[in-house]
Amino acid sequence: MDKIRIITAAIAISLAGSTHVLAKGAGIEWETLNKKAIELYQQRDYGQAIVVAKKALEVANANLDSDHPDVGTSLHNLAAFYKAHGDYVNAEPLFKRALAIRKKLYGHDHPEVATCLYSLAELYDTQGYLFKAEKIYKQALIIWEKALAPDHLNVAMANSLCNLGVIYHTRGDYAKAYPFHKRALAIFEKVLGPDNIYVAISLNNLALHYMDQGEYFLAEPLYKRSLAIREKALGPDHPDLAHCLKNMATMYHAMKQHKKAKKLKKRAKNLRRHQ
Repeated sequence: MDKIRIITAAIAISLAGSTHVLAKGAGIEWETLNKKAIELYQQRDYGQAIVVAKKALEVANANLDSDHPDVGTSLHNLAAFYKAHGDYVNAEPLFKRALAIRKKLYGHDHPEVATCLYSLAELYDTQGYLFKAEKIYKQALIIWEKALAPDHLNVAMANSLCNLGVIYHTRGDYAKAYPFHKRALAIFEKVLGPDNIYVAISLNNLALHYMDQGEYFLAEPLYKRSLAIREKALGPDHPDLAHCLKNMATMYHAMKQHKKAKKLKKRAKNLRRHQ
């Protein structure tokens, strides 16, 4: 059964909006290179994004002190590109260097530090180092909850909650997983709107929570809503729908509704052929 967790790279174009940033920045060349690298990342051209991000880091290092925020941003972005490219060995030390810079600049309890912790946790999560990931996700959450007002919510915080819910679900600790799933869903709906794809993924995770405990009547409407959001956002023939369809098929088999299950399973199989 597919358990979908949210793994996203928290890429910062610049930290220029922070009041802690030093007066002198890395310059126009750095900003241009950084912007280009992010555009390449968004196009999934990760190899070329790494090349451009390396050049941006060189420019930042040449013009600034080693602990300048723009150096930290370059390190963080380059690490994110390596992670997306599957090069976890190169990503880890860069994330750690970026984290060290942010701790030095802002202190250990600043939201910028939480964002960097979140990225490092995702890296470990992606590799299956779940105990490491759990510990660092929790550190990030503690910072966000302490530093931000109750109504100041962000997607990275919701991602952390969602991924922690999946970690606990994977261990079979459903009681511990449930509040994380619920909080993540509530934040995604408030911040991104009810029809966002992250809402669909969070709904799917909550449906899995109910299904794995045999509470099919609670899981079914969540799966249906998740599928409807995906179809609206991605189109009815997008391969990413296959995860939800397969999970729904498994649920209907368990409910002895085999015709429904067979139809959904066939549709999922057809979609995966086009991946």
